[in-house]
Amino acid sequence: MIFEIFKSQSGEKFYFRLKTDDGNVVLSSQGYASKDSCKNGTTSVKNNAGEDDNYEIKQSANGKWFYNLLAKNKQVIGTSQMFDSEEAMEAERSATKQAAAATVVDLT
Repeated sequence: MIFEIFKSQSGEKFYFRLKTDDGNVVLSSQGYASKDSCKNGTTSVKNNAGEDDNYEIKQSANGKWFYNLLAKNKQVIGTSQMFDSEEAMEAERSATKQAAAATVVDLT
């Protein structure tokens, strides 16, 4: 797995995305004002992704499934993509649990 740190198109915010080895994005972050804060976000994912209690499973109004990864203080660290089924969402969530071993690549 790999974390990619990148800047928004406007260049104002930093983001990370967690990708599987085959390039599938399993988790995306909020915008961060600084690169250091964004890097801290990747560390928080690594520290929290392995525990089931740190996941918030949700279903959107249109019936799609997604999850949020939460920090110990219950703040959202990252959000998954939308999935057509709960089963597909769970398969991606299991991949996210492997984040502790992910390397970080800075694309900025």
